[in-house]
Amino acid sequence: MPATTATTTATTTATAAAIAPNARATGSPAPAGVTRLSIAGLITVLLGAFLPMLDFFIVNVALPTIDHDLSAGPAVLELVAAGYGITFAVLLVLGGRLGDTFGRRKLFIVGASAFAITSLLCGVAPTAWTLVAARAAQGASAALLIPQVLATITAVGHGPQRARALSIYGAVGGISVVIGQVLGGMLVSADLFGSGWRAVFLLNVPFALLTVVLALFFVPESRSPQAAKVDLPGTVLLTATLVALFVPLMEGRAMGWPLWSWLLLGASPFLAAAFLFVERRIERSSEQTGRVPLVPLSLLRIPEMRRGLGIAVPYFTGFGGFMFVIAVMLQQGLHLGPVAAGWALVPMAVGYFFASLSGPRLIGRFGSRVITVGAVIQGLGLATLVATVLADWAHFSPLRMLPGVALAGIGQGLIGTPLFRVVLSKVPVARAGVGSGVLATTQQSSLALGVATLGTLFISLTPSLGIAHALALILAIQLAGSAVIFALSSRLPRRVG
Repeated sequence: MPATTATTTATTTATAAAIAPNARATGSPAPAGVTRLSIAGLITVLLGAFLPMLDFFIVNVALPTIDHDLSAGPAVLELVAAGYGITFAVLLVLGGRLGDTFGRRKLFIVGASAFAITSLLCGVAPTAWTLVAARAAQGASAALLIPQVLATITAVGHGPQRARALSIYGAVGGISVVIGQVLGGMLVSADLFGSGWRAVFLLNVPFALLTVVLALFFVPESRSPQAAKVDLPGTVLLTATLVALFVPLMEGRAMGWPLWSWLLLGASPFLAAAFLFVERRIERSSEQTGRVPLVPLSLLRIPEMRRGLGIAVPYFTGFGGFMFVIAVMLQQGLHLGPVAAGWALVPMAVGYFFASLSGPRLIGRFGSRVITVGAVIQGLGLATLVATVLADWAHFSPLRMLPGVALAGIGQGLIGTPLFRVVLSKVPVARAGVGSGVLATTQQSSLALGVATLGTLFISLTPSLGIAHALALILAIQLAGSAVIFALSSRLPRRVG
């Protein structure tokens, strides 16, 4: 974990609020009087981003042990995983708006503090339902924390430093997912001080508190120059839309697809349409009423934002589904323990890491075409895995899957590293919080969507098709996603701000 501190101090004599509302976050030098983000400040906000992202997946390998210790059952166990993701996703945009209004550094500290407290509550939960409630609260605290990271980088980072920081953020997001699988298995098996699965949550506490202390010294304050009230109708409709979509997808299979799950799924597109209608109406009348929408749809007029989000959906959906399906396959198909299953994904982590390290230099030279090349390499990795699975499933092993997962990891690193730079490159600084919230919501919602759809499909098809053919089909669907990313990325402006 990036817990190392630097001796550089951050001066907070002025904030990014001094920037004009229409200023754009470009690669130009920092405006006079605007605080820069120091190296120590960057490490601090990246640490704050790492923990919630890690926690999204680290719990996966602990679920069997949680089920055994707390007698959770399949439906409640799904809620342990889903409760975090749902509250995380639905509150992210609101978290970005609150940071814009009250100060991003302030909300970052509040979010990190709340994450430490809720992680502790998860670690000491006496019952399964208590753990579900604590996980939901943990997701809410993560939603306060994550948008402030991207918004702070966008608002107070400038020129090459800002570009590098966004690239590193993209790398942290991908690496944290893989590390979560590996670290989770190691912690559960180590059974530190008899804590078992509880160590997965308790580990967050000291690092979250360290993040709070570092933020007090190294993270500069910034906020939007025009404070806006919370868009209550938009917040309610966005929450209802995502809940109506994700709850049945995540809980329906475990509960036998009851009638309410189909009713909620059927209602989700109508709720989404109502949300878009309300947001468009609020934005059109904002000059007269002074109200500001939760998600200004005018942001989608920015080509980089619109096309970048179009890439983010298939990328993160495939990434989330891949990690879940591979974890299930390793433990249920190959009957590996949690540690062995985690280590089987190390080649992916290594490939992602080195691709991410080279990403900023490659982006400076080749621009957004790095994403296009990444889509090709990811597709080659997935195709290699499909061929390996179908060729000789009887002898399939982590060693045989190494070339495929390593190539997939390299491709994913080349896509994820520049993606955040592309999406936020032309977002006005005054809208940094809401732009970051939209991107983070897309990221987390797509990760959850991948688990819910591809994971459910894999588990449903395994009894009839067999694990090998079910896995090959899921990988083929993800291969189609790589083709979509290739097509969309080729339309991006080559130069990345």
